[in-house]
Amino acid sequence: MGGSGYAGGEFLRLALGHPHLKVTQVTSERSAGQPVALVHPNLRGRTNLKFRKAAELKEADIIVLALPHGSAAGRIAEFEGKGRVIVDLSADFRLKDPEVFQQAYGEAHPAPDLLGQWVYGNPELRREELRGATRIACAGCFATSVILALYPLLKLGVLLPKDIIATGLVGSSAAGASSSDASHHPERAGSLRVYKPVGHRHTAEVQQELPGHFPIHLTAISTPRVRGILSTIQAWIPDGYSDRDVWSAYREVYAAEPFIRIVKVARGIHRYPDPMLLDGTNYCDLGFEMDMDSGRVVLMSAIDNLVKGTAGHAIQCLNIAHGWEETAGLEFAGLHPA
Repeated sequence: MGGSGYAGGEFLRLALGHPHLKVTQVTSERSAGQPVALVHPNLRGRTNLKFRKAAELKEADIIVLALPHGSAAGRIAEFEGKGRVIVDLSADFRLKDPEVFQQAYGEAHPAPDLLGQWVYGNPELRREELRGATRIACAGCFATSVILALYPLLKLGVLLPKDIIATGLVGSSAAGASSSDASHHPERAGSLRVYKPVGHRHTAEVQQELPGHFPIHLTAISTPRVRGILSTIQAWIPDGYSDRDVWSAYREVYAAEPFIRIVKVARGIHRYPDPMLLDGTNYCDLGFEMDMDSGRVVLMSAIDNLVKGTAGHAIQCLNIAHGWEETAGLEFAGLHPA
């Protein structure tokens, strides 16, 4: 659903190469009747499907909602009767508390009773809940980059529960990546966008998913790229802690994670996470630097917002939910030079 946008197109790219998925229909109100490859030219020769209107949607094993934020929740009954498994790429079902949703999005949720029935789609945190799940609300992209960087350190008490400041350098597709009209505006690619510097909506997700209670402040800054998020997060460690404790926390929690990589090398030009190296991949690269004089640690987290932050997360969640190899369809290693 909403397959003509950035998120929908990225999910199609991954699903068409997945060993256990077969795409049977793609909807778009604006592009109905047109070949999918006309909107997504990278899919030429990969599919002969044409877009159809939502009213023509037929039953399927899995329905993926790549609709604009706020659209899925009001129509969820329409989709419930069409698919056994529903995956939502928007923010409509990520939050569990209706009051928190209203505070974050400025309006009441149209189906508040359903909020607690969806599993938050972050595999590294919710793997057990995702097994057999039929309602998956995929995590937000900026939230994902921040959560994955902070989770091990907060879980193991390596950070002080005081103000944490996260700044995200984001590509243009990170704003409204689920919007089904995004790809109809190619002039937006690489253009600068102005974001509100305070009160980012993903703050509520981050607070919901991370352990403990502490103030956290998110700011998004646009960059002249289409893909990618690089989050730099400033936090503080207790007296007596060092970079070894940060290393140990990441190793303990993420040692077996297939898509988390710790990037901290002493030489070369690729010493820190770089989203340019992650285009098209489902990896999250994490790095950090310590200022021992002040006790400040700067964490760095890089992802491709359309893959690890959206469509790749969805594929990874589906792999877990169905008992498939978790990396199925997500093996692309990226490009270098980028």
